[in-house]
Order: sequence, then C-alpha cells, then structure tokens
Amino acid sequence: MQKNRLLSARVAPGLALAVATALILLVSKRPGNDRSELAPSPAPEAASSGWTIGPDPLKLPEGMPELGNQHGDVAISSNGDIYVSLMQGLRSGVQVYSADGTYLRNVKNAPTDFHGFVIHKGADGEFIYGPQLNAGKIVKLSLEGEVVMTIPGDAIPKEFWQVNPKNQQSALRLTGCTVAPNGDIFVTDGYASDRVHRFNAKGEYLASFGGKAAPYNFKTLHKIAIDTRFDPPRLVGTDRANNRAVHLSLEGELIGEIATDLLMPAAAVVQGDLLAVGEIKGRVTIFDKENRVVARLGANPNPQEVGTNKIEQAQWKPGVVNAPHGVAFSPAGDLFVSEYSVHGRVLKFAKAKAVAVR
Repeated sequence: MQKNRLLSARVAPGLALAVATALILLVSKRPGNDRSELAPSPAPEAASSGWTIGPDPLKLPEGMPELGNQHGDVAISSNGDIYVSLMQGLRSGVQVYSADGTYLRNVKNAPTDFHGFVIHKGADGEFIYGPQLNAGKIVKLSLEGEVVMTIPGDAIPKEFWQVNPKNQQSALRLTGCTVAPNGDIFVTDGYASDRVHRFNAKGEYLASFGGKAAPYNFKTLHKIAIDTRFDPPRLVGTDRANNRAVHLSLEGELIGEIATDLLMPAAAVVQGDLLAVGEIKGRVTIFDKENRVVARLGANPNPQEVGTNKIEQAQWKPGVVNAPHGVAFSPAGDLFVSEYSVHGRVLKFAKAKAVAVR
C-alpha cells in the first residue's frame, strides 16, 4: 500500500486524473456494479403511482354542512357501500353512502361511540362488528341495524382490566376489533390495558393476551386487523405510541415487527397481498407481503396539520391527510381513509386501472 501511495505521488496530476477516471469506469462495468444500482432510490413518499387522488368522495345530504365529529372508522360492504362512524353531528352513529358517494341512510341502532368497527362477511351473512369505547361492550349488527349479538364487558375477566391507580376502579377502553375467517372476534383494549381479547363466533370468551409488559411492550395498541395473506392468518396490531406495526398469531404469540418507523399508526386493513396502515401523524403506508413499502399516500409535510382533529375544512387539501384514524379497501381495491376530525372527513385513493397492451 505504501509503495502504491509513493508511486501515485510521482505521477503528473493530469495523468493521475486520467488513471483514476479509467479505474472508476472499469469498476463500474463489473457485474453487480451497474451504475443504476448505485443511484439513490426514489423516496417512498413518491411511490404512489398505483393510486390516484381526487376530491373527497362523500356527497353530504342537503342541509348537512359536515359529516360530524369523527373519532371512529370507515368500512366497506361487499357491494361497495361506505359506512362511516360519527360520535356527534346531525346524523351521528353510522352513516351509509353508496359507492358513488351518495348518502343513503343511517344504520339504526348503531351507537355513537364506535371507535373502531369492521364489516365481515361469513357463513352466516354480512355483519357490522364493533366495540363501544364508552360503554365497554361489543355489538354485532346486521347492515340494516338489527342487533344480532351483544358481548358485555363483564365477559372479559376482571384480572385483564386496567386498574386506575387514582380511584382503584377497573375499566375497559375498547378501541378496535377484527373477525377471523372462522368467525372468532378479536377486540383490543387500546386505551387501557393494551390487551387483545378473543371470543368465538357465539360471543363466548376464549382468551386474552398482549399488554404493556414484555414481550409485547405495547403502548396504545390502537386497532387490529386480520392478515389473510398468511396461512394460518395472523393479526396486525397498530402499536401507536411505539410507532410500529406488529404481527401476532391468533393465539397471541408475538411473531415480529412489520415496521418500526411509522408516524403513530392508528389503523390497518388487508386486501390481497397488500397491507395499508393509516398513520395519525399524517400519512398512509402500503406494504407488500414481504413488508416492503410499495406506496406512501396522502403524506402531509406540515407538522401543524397532523395528529389533530382541529383542522378547519378550508385548510384541507385534496389527497393530503391530516389524521388518519381508519382505513378500508373497497372491492375494487380503492382505499378509503377516515380522519380524526371535529368536522369529519373521508378521503379516497383510487386504485389505478391496468392498461391493456395491444
């Protein structure tokens, strides 16, 4: 090495430059050293060509200037109807819109404290399942609003409730749910114990797992989803305050982390080989089955406009999110995002149609 340094010191500057350039070109031609591989990859935020944006999709009925105070979710039925939960407003509860955004009706008997809910189609039909944040119970409704089943909070053993150290009162703060292919119901106590509670299709309690202690170490396990990309299916958990999404087995084993650099993930949904995660700090991330980021949608670069429900309608920008709180895929693959917002907002990212090559 010393001999090479001395030799290069005696070479004329112009010749040294020529030699260096030739060496660089020689190295760049070697297998595995294609210069395109050395070029920086596009930022993930720019990789959103699979979806297009447009105006917010819902057409509010006459006399209703806004959806209403929204701290809930969005779900899509098998026929493409859009269900949105609102806790306050002229039509609080669960509003239903057609696929083209036309208001259809409210779901009768739907509570106003659906923090997270899903629509699941099983052998017995298609139903709404949701935990009530304030009432501490889980309900199953028909799409028209008939109460089919109620699971009281007392079905969960008190040993798994969160005890308030100030008054020593036990409480449940159920924030999200999902339904497995076999009909088992999973509910997360995301604002209290950070545990997941499992019931069978009849509403009978089966087990509890998760929590704030190791190996889980959850901090606001906000919402969960069934990941049908795997056999057997898994649970996706949005561990919000830890900025990560995790995989759990249906029996409660912590399988691993999907991502650890998210912006306070609040909700998740799976369709095909894609996982969409809504991040309350102003972004939606799409992963493939290998947990690689394939798109970033709606990213909001303004820190003053994210993670808050106070943003006024005049500040909304098409295709730019403020505080994603719910995500849902339509049968066509379009992604709907509901926001944490005092005014209520739903955005749509339309799946780009494949162009036939002739």
